[in-house]
Amino acid sequence: MTERINLKQTDDIRDVIHLAVQHLANGELVAFPTATAYVIAGQALSPDGMQKLKHLAGNEDPLVLCVKDFDEAQDYLPEMPPIARKLSKRCWPGPIVLELDRPGPDTLFSELPTEVQQQICPAERIRLRAPAHEIIFQTMRLSPSPLVLLNEDARFQTADAVTEAFGDQIALVIDDGPSRFGDQSTLVSIKDNQWSILQPGVVTDTTLKRLSSEIYLFVCTGNTCRSPMAEGLFRKLLSDKLGCQEDELSDRGYIVASAGLAAAMGAPPSPEGVSILAEQGIDIQAHESQPLTERLLDQSDHLYTMTQGHRSAILAERPDLAETVRLLSPNGKDISDPIGGGYQCYVDCKQEIENCLKTIVTQLHLPE
Repeated sequence: MTERINLKQTDDIRDVIHLAVQHLANGELVAFPTATAYVIAGQALSPDGMQKLKHLAGNEDPLVLCVKDFDEAQDYLPEMPPIARKLSKRCWPGPIVLELDRPGPDTLFSELPTEVQQQICPAERIRLRAPAHEIIFQTMRLSPSPLVLLNEDARFQTADAVTEAFGDQIALVIDDGPSRFGDQSTLVSIKDNQWSILQPGVVTDTTLKRLSSEIYLFVCTGNTCRSPMAEGLFRKLLSDKLGCQEDELSDRGYIVASAGLAAAMGAPPSPEGVSILAEQGIDIQAHESQPLTERLLDQSDHLYTMTQGHRSAILAERPDLAETVRLLSPNGKDISDPIGGGYQCYVDCKQEIENCLKTIVTQLHLPE
């Protein structure tokens, strides 16, 4: 008989997690809530669990390898294409399933038993997903082997729908009410570093275009002087290069932003910077400062710092970003802080930043 637990009536969620882990280890299937539809999971190293999953899936529907996040996905697919890296870093945990080429040898996937590899990846493609729900994340964290999922189905928006469809074939149904988005995840195929939607879902074509954009981030200390000027100037130079308006950059696949290592949230740009850029028709008056966060670091494709000190401070915490974080000046020169130096200091600073940005844009090889 299927056991059903309502999370909203549970005194300690840890008891539910341990129960789910136990069922999975015993070769049984568990239904988990996610932000989209409910999913059915089994444990990869449980022959009984995998056999039951394949029985429910049939011969046509591929299974999905469940990962906690982008970092774990890299263990299975270290040679992940750049566009897949972007989408997984920016969407996971979240409502996107990625279909990619089968992992090669010497990966975590190759360490799974051959039979399990064939069950997950019967052809030359594999599907990966990182669901956005704490209960399945914590279950994955405590499980001795990866979880494998049935391909998500938009019909299963409630625990009732899952119970009615599968009955006693599932040992445990974890009920967290109706799914938040009311739809299934979007299944995205990655081939030749290009994406296409195989199965529509919550994440639309428009959102995928934005998520796959090239993100340029400019960093200084307080995000009120140098980096906002760099952001505004780069937007103008980039849009001129592409022959579009600045508000069309995201449609062309480019996002430009700025942040500060010691920035407060929501501070306005310096009046001098606003005035100087306004003379070139560049409006940064609406800019609000923001601190440099781990999320910004993870999502940025190109990060330019004003000084060597800024770059060193970032790399001291994130040495893995050595290829992403660069000094703005190609000559290795710091862009000095104009605060307190008078109006002419801002003019000189702006000119120095603009010269550096022109060099960067020239080297981008963007479509004319």
